[in-house]
Amino acid sequence: MSDAPNPFEALFKQAQEMTKAFPTIDAFSPKVFEAMMGTMPKDMMEMMFGNTVNKDGLDARTRLLLTIAGLTTQGAQSDVVFRQTVRHALEAGATEQHIKETIAQTSVFAGLPSMTRALEFAGQVFDENKGDA
Repeated sequence: MSDAPNPFEALFKQAQEMTKAFPTIDAFSPKVFEAMMGTMPKDMMEMMFGNTVNKDGLDARTRLLLTIAGLTTQGAQSDVVFRQTVRHALEAGATEQHIKETIAQTSVFAGLPSMTRALEFAGQVFDENKGDA
């Protein structure tokens, strides 16, 4: 009676074989993935989430500064997401000073460790831009 094959055991075995076929997680590089992701042009950002359609709404720069504030408040947990947001904010017309002030103001609610981490990530983007100039 117990000679019937267990379908879950077969499924588990198949999953193990599939896993062996994939490259190891060590082969994945977040830095390479981040470099592949581009920055949207300012006009595209305004069209998608700026005030092009909603004339009385927030512009893309302000929305991105608010996003930076939110990410800082959450502890700037993802360096890739934070740097991408800073890149887009700069493209949308924010200055380094705008971004630094946004992060500093948010530190009142998020704390100094979050502010320090956020400023570190933003500084990496600022340094990239200085290298490009």
